[in-house]
Amino acid sequence: MKVLVVGGGGREHAVIRKLKENPEITEIYALPGNGGIARDATCVPIGAKDIASIVSFAEDNGIDYAVVTPDDPLVLGCVDALEEIGVPCFGPRADAALIEGSKVFAKQLMKKYGIPTARFESFSDMDAALSYLDTAPIPTVIKADGLALGKGVIIARTREEARAAVVEMMQNHKFGRSGEQIVIEEFLEGPEVSVLAFTDGKSIVPMVSSMDHKRAGDNDTGLNTGGMGTVAPNPCYTEAVAKRCMEEIFLPTVRAMNAEGRPFKGCLYFGLMITKDGPKVIEYNCRFGDPETQVVLPLLESDLFTIMRAVTEERLGEVEVKFSDKSACCVILASKGYPEHYEKGFPLEIPEAVADRVYVAGAALKNGKLVTNGGRVVGCTAVADTLPEAIKDAYALASQVHFDNSFCRSDIGQRAQRAVLEG
Repeated sequence: MKVLVVGGGGREHAVIRKLKENPEITEIYALPGNGGIARDATCVPIGAKDIASIVSFAEDNGIDYAVVTPDDPLVLGCVDALEEIGVPCFGPRADAALIEGSKVFAKQLMKKYGIPTARFESFSDMDAALSYLDTAPIPTVIKADGLALGKGVIIARTREEARAAVVEMMQNHKFGRSGEQIVIEEFLEGPEVSVLAFTDGKSIVPMVSSMDHKRAGDNDTGLNTGGMGTVAPNPCYTEAVAKRCMEEIFLPTVRAMNAEGRPFKGCLYFGLMITKDGPKVIEYNCRFGDPETQVVLPLLESDLFTIMRAVTEERLGEVEVKFSDKSACCVILASKGYPEHYEKGFPLEIPEAVADRVYVAGAALKNGKLVTNGGRVVGCTAVADTLPEAIKDAYALASQVHFDNSFCRSDIGQRAQRAVLEG
């Protein structure tokens, strides 16, 4: 079978590596892929948002199945377009991808169907938003409605910061049209948990939980990024919490989307906060998380392609989805200056002995050699019997990958280890 994977980051590299385990797959194309992914798939220079060209490529090359992973093409209707020409896909159609594409839609969905989340108000008028902030509880959270590369969320700890965030989004268009509407919501406290789940619109199967590290600097300082590292499983996600999430959040979300006439099929990502009042939804994503995928999929013992096809064919309940009871840690090596301004084009050295545990996110091939081509360059993932071992091994792995102007957080997994010690 010929399989097409839309996207070109570390997440896609992890998905492609897992798909390669299925002997039925004879060819994997990555659109656009990257210099590192070229080791495992045929990369084609077609952008992930170029839906027309993706469809043409699928038609011209006899693609049997497509996996659409990034948020933008999902929201733009890439799955819809591919299905129209008869290519079965893993990923939600555009009407269901709106659960990530619009935070206003997602919050209103949760409110309508009683799914626990932070209290909120939504605004399309800046003056009304600023007036609301005069009496809103502080700290508060300001969110751009649309997609903003994971950076459209501001935690404002003073009223002045909150007002500045609203002006930046709604008047100065910091996030383009994504900030034309905003959500102002209650600031929740507690440990955060990421749970990716397979769903075919009828049943839902959560994957192993994970803990992301969003801030650029150690001890969760600095700017928000797309993620500087992850560990799995997340020790804060106990069996009792998992049971509540299934009953109060996961199944109700699937049912709510069905009730709205927007059945969700694909990977549904739940960003959760474990508050003193129980688990609450911080955000939904309509796809695999990045870099959560880089620790979750290495723990998957079942065949990913078999699961994906079962999701597409609405028979997820018939297949086994089994995860290892081991632990995983992913350390991101990034370009100095990320997530703002950084230089590209430095030689990237990944020793052959460790290449199968390194997921390449931002690299290009220049004269046959890898060079850096992004903010987050690689994710180094280790799997071990215990979390401390996985963390130690991931950093040992990261020390063998080299490029100029690199940096990484030195404390990935430390928060999780403290949670274990605190019980």
